[in-house]
Amino acid sequence: MATRIDKRFAELKRQGRAGLVAFVTAGDPDQGTSLSILKGLPAAGADIIELGMPFSDPMADGPAIQASSQRALKSGQTMAKTLAMVKAFRAEDDATPIVLMGYYNPIYVYPVDRFVADAVEAGVDGLIVVDIPPEEDAELRPAATAAGLNFIRLATPTTDARRLPAVLANTSGFVYYVSIAGITGTAAPDIGAVRAHVGRIKAHTRLPIAVGFGVKTEAQVSALAGLAEGVVVGSALVTAIAQSLDEEGHATRATKPQVLALVEHLAAALRHPAEEAAL
Repeated sequence: MATRIDKRFAELKRQGRAGLVAFVTAGDPDQGTSLSILKGLPAAGADIIELGMPFSDPMADGPAIQASSQRALKSGQTMAKTLAMVKAFRAEDDATPIVLMGYYNPIYVYPVDRFVADAVEAGVDGLIVVDIPPEEDAELRPAATAAGLNFIRLATPTTDARRLPAVLANTSGFVYYVSIAGITGTAAPDIGAVRAHVGRIKAHTRLPIAVGFGVKTEAQVSALAGLAEGVVVGSALVTAIAQSLDEEGHATRATKPQVLALVEHLAAALRHPAEEAAL
């Protein structure tokens, strides 16, 4: 049965363009503002939403996303509140895919079986759990897959030919290609290297590929749009949230419009893929 993610990538293929995958952290800077931003993302141009599950030790994330997790946790965000946000979103939007992205610990303590059931009931479509390698996914992946959730894995610049089959095994929805070696938002992708790695992955799977982890600018989005089925932007969006806050770290009138305006600009750039020289 086709999931929302499958349907969205099929629609993007019919339109002949890549999709914008927008990442925000649930509860950043507070639940109300975060939900308002979440609800506004599709109209601003987000084709798929990655919703970060706040965690106190997000080891794969750079300073911007780490700070967003800290703001969310400080405001009282919990896994239950994150799932409630998805449910509230689904009451108004039954088409835009939502992928929960984060770390295993908050899922483990929920615990797993109840998390999977509640995620499906809330309207979650997929999971990206960055600290579960294929060899250690038995506690979560089979249950998630059986419940109809896409289990999305990461491929990186260091994923060689011997490792790639394990990464692609039991993966569904799309493959998330990490365009840099390192943590999120700390370096810019090398477009030539991304082209080579994405081409290598495409030789082994028919799944769509979304590129992320270093994508911040309209020029980068435009250039990467011609190489993969999706382009992920996260650090730039949570940075826009951070820059809009008042001195005490609270949301202002500028917070939501500032973030959604950036999404609109990135979505427009994505619809006009550029040549490598644009970077």
